[in-house]
Amino acid sequence: MRRASLELVASLTIAALGGCAVGPDYVRPETSTPAAYKSQMPLDAPASASQDWKPAQPADAKPRAPWWEVYGDPQLNALEERVATANQTVAAAAARFRGARAAAAQARSAYFPTITANAAFNQSRVSSNVLYKSSAGVTVPDYLIDAQISWEPDLWGRISRAVEGGRAEAQASAADLHSAILSMQAELATDYFDLRGIVEEERLLQATLQAYEKALALTRDRFAGGVAAESDVAQAEEQLRATQAQFIDLETTRTSLVNAIAILVGESPSSFTLDVAPLNEAHSPHPSAALAVLPPGVPSALLERRPDVAAAERRVAEANARVGVATAAFFPNLLLAATGGLEATRFSSWLEAPSRFWSLGPQLAFTVLDFGGRAAARDAARADYDEKVADYRQTVLTAFGQVEDNLNALEVLRRESEAQRDAVDAAQRALGKVSNRYENGAITYLSVVVTQAIVLSDQRTAVRIERRRMAASVALVKALGGGWTTAELPNPEEVSRRD
Repeated sequence: MRRASLELVASLTIAALGGCAVGPDYVRPETSTPAAYKSQMPLDAPASASQDWKPAQPADAKPRAPWWEVYGDPQLNALEERVATANQTVAAAAARFRGARAAAAQARSAYFPTITANAAFNQSRVSSNVLYKSSAGVTVPDYLIDAQISWEPDLWGRISRAVEGGRAEAQASAADLHSAILSMQAELATDYFDLRGIVEEERLLQATLQAYEKALALTRDRFAGGVAAESDVAQAEEQLRATQAQFIDLETTRTSLVNAIAILVGESPSSFTLDVAPLNEAHSPHPSAALAVLPPGVPSALLERRPDVAAAERRVAEANARVGVATAAFFPNLLLAATGGLEATRFSSWLEAPSRFWSLGPQLAFTVLDFGGRAAARDAARADYDEKVADYRQTVLTAFGQVEDNLNALEVLRRESEAQRDAVDAAQRALGKVSNRYENGAITYLSVVVTQAIVLSDQRTAVRIERRRMAASVALVKALGGGWTTAELPNPEEVSRRD
């Protein structure tokens, strides 16, 4: 009998090792991929500036310089390096990845037998009033030590599909982590360039205030000399005070941006300070040359270099594996179990050979009727798969749209910046002529005030266009994946590894 049991277990084990995985094998969903981007990159940057960038490929593991270094700003570089280690949103995403990796390792453990052990001592006494029982009124000690081993062969691929799904989810969480890092780094760069733009506007307003103060002093002198009217003095003073109010108003925006940067790098805003150079100051890092150095490559490469696209694709694979798990529920489960140990009523004979006991045998369990429960679970898994496919395709479409939007924005803003610079030059020439005519008494001060307001407005508009260009540039970097590739996703061994 014992030999027959062993032969049965051996035959079932061989059958398990040759088992198949039910359910659909995963195939990446097809997506509509254009042959080229509709918008073109501007051509006003040196070709050598793009040497750190190239279309990503799945097997491309060559390290590249961090994307923010194309802007040539050491202060930005130092801030960006802190995001991956100090930002709390990134820390939360990293914790989710560790949890997903642990879940994948837990699913993989089902491939192997489970071994448990037990040691116990107890005493029991049967009632003396129990008739016809030899142990009546006797206190019986029991010494026990045993071990159990059980194993469920993966006959229908339920475990392998669960492991497949766990690995895909862990890889998706890893891509989510990269996406969080990229998002926080892009937000930091956008806030940083906005801050430099605000500082540039402050510098511009400060210079304008100095010019207005001189103009007010000149107007007062002319009024004292009887050359100018009192209304000229009032207009000059009003313009000075209004511009001072604009200068003060920028303080709120500047403070908010500094506080936002502090949070992004994991510091308390109360203790964080940051002094930056104006956006267009001479001898300061000038990012304009970097605005057009990010070649987007071909659209199909975007599927390999966007972490959010990779995460969506991996979740399709995870959902596909769950369909296999639900399908495996239609087939019987086989459990191989063995128990052995020592048991005796006297401690002195507890460890002797006659005290041994054991049991060995397979168990086959099959759900005969569940009134559609398993079918409903499988249908739900298939519906979840269809949802993940739609999410993946939508993510891809969104990615293409973001690249197109920011390529177009960079080109439009480049032309707008050139036109605005011409407008500033024209306004400054007009101001020079109007000022000369006023000093010669040919016109009233109102003409000077109007022209000065136009110059200031045009100058501030030019700065804001530069801020928008920088924001579009950072957004394009983010839309292109920031230099990330799917080669950075953990492989199955890394997913199953436990820290």
